[in-house]
Amino acid sequence: MIAVKEFITIDQDILFGKPVFKGTRVPVESLIDHLENGITLDEFLEDFPSVKKEQAIAILEIANTILMSSNIEKLYEAVA
Repeated sequence: MIAVKEFITIDQDILFGKPVFKGTRVPVESLIDHLENGITLDEFLEDFPSVKKEQAIAILEIANTILMSSNIEKLYEAVA
């Protein structure tokens, strides 16, 4: 299993506590936004050169793990 803290930083002093790629100031949501808008992973990486491809892939794997979890209802309840 991927350790989330290896790839994501949440710090109130960086973008008001938004999750960012560890070692950068790039919000994780920017990756999702790019993909939603049809922008490829490689284009995202060109736009944000401080993010490593391995980091972006790990974030997508983390998101997949969360969304495919048998406990997704608990996550849903937590944010509802």
